[in-house]
Amino acid sequence: MRLFDMLQPHSPLASSIHVGSRRWFLRTGAAAMASIPLATLQQVQARANHSNSKKSVILFWLSGGPSQIDMWDPKPDAPVEIRSPFETISTSVPGIQFTEHLPRQAAIADKMAVLRAVDCSASNHTPITMQAGNPLARRTNDGKDGAGYPSMGSVVSKFRGANAPEMPAFIGLAKSWASDVYGAGHLGGEYEPVKGMELADKFKLPTGIDVQRLQNRAALREQINGARKELEDHKLLDQFDANTQRAFEMVLSGKVEQAFDVTQESDELRDEYGRTSVGEKALLARRLVEAGVSFVLVSGAWGYFDHHGDNVRWGGIEKGLKPLLPRVDQVYPALINDLEQRGMLDDTLVMMMGEFGRSPKINTEAGRDHWVPVMSMIMSGGGIQGGQILGSTDRTGGEIKSGMVRPQDLAATTFKHLEIDLNNHWVNSQGRPIPIVQEGGRPIEGLI
Repeated sequence: MRLFDMLQPHSPLASSIHVGSRRWFLRTGAAAMASIPLATLQQVQARANHSNSKKSVILFWLSGGPSQIDMWDPKPDAPVEIRSPFETISTSVPGIQFTEHLPRQAAIADKMAVLRAVDCSASNHTPITMQAGNPLARRTNDGKDGAGYPSMGSVVSKFRGANAPEMPAFIGLAKSWASDVYGAGHLGGEYEPVKGMELADKFKLPTGIDVQRLQNRAALREQINGARKELEDHKLLDQFDANTQRAFEMVLSGKVEQAFDVTQESDELRDEYGRTSVGEKALLARRLVEAGVSFVLVSGAWGYFDHHGDNVRWGGIEKGLKPLLPRVDQVYPALINDLEQRGMLDDTLVMMMGEFGRSPKINTEAGRDHWVPVMSMIMSGGGIQGGQILGSTDRTGGEIKSGMVRPQDLAATTFKHLEIDLNNHWVNSQGRPIPIVQEGGRPIEGLI
């Protein structure tokens, strides 16, 4: 099949890689398409707003509100109506304790910072506030959720971009977009997260097209140069939208397809992550940041953490939360250890959190209700100091006692790790400059 034929809008190749209306910029000019002049490569590379740094973020999102008391902030001495039905275990760091159902995390506590005083008072039962790292980004139920403020991942997409020109900057690996992933707001559609679970199926070449041949850039350049005049004469390029052209670029590079192929990993490593949906997503997240994605969000498929009680869908503490904890416990250490063994841990900031905590008092249905005054979360990698607890709660685990961390502080910490200037701003539709860090956010003291 000639290149000209492959580029026809209704050809098997075109139909196999068209990605619909999803907008994202893949900063590439690698002469993969006749629609892009060969000189564009230098121009694109010149636009890179960061050095050769490979810094990235992987965020595990525990949608629903994970219970701080039943996970990372146990209160074994609290009254029976407060303390967890789970036992408490020691960790690799003297004085730090977790629930008994997190033994693997306990074993790597020296590589973790546990934030026990995260203020989520502005948050609601959505990913908006915490994923935006912004208390002004809220659920409002009026069709204007988030007030136009972007997620941290979208800010990264705009102000840092991907670490490799062939890759998207921000990818979400989630089942339910509304519950699990917050997007670009008024920052613009081009900075929306790419739906990774859909993207994975878009980059398989049809029968008869040899990816190895296409990956040969010298041969491809020769093909393109030979086909350019024919393309221009037929005005074919006018029939392709920008998104489809970028999709062609991604396919021809072969890098995206390779990054999504977890079967390239050993059986031993896949077993270490777990042959579950979230285990596969976590392994995929490592492959994606290794390939050049800057921000990957992993969520869903392990059930939701909305454990009000045994009379509701997600169950209570024993029947709802307990079955989820082994998956949470397996996937986080597997990723941390894998990143460390590959020399990637210092460059990759890993976070695990939800939208708020759970009430100190166990309700009559053996569960805990929504609780916005405080939640716990964990962080590793990214050059942070592990083996420490940041912040504390009162004896019931319901109120912040010391070391408050606000959503805007999470944003400032994330952006600092990614070498994004905290004084950056974007301009809304009214021409107003909007700072990327709101409400006096600052990097978390003692962390980075």
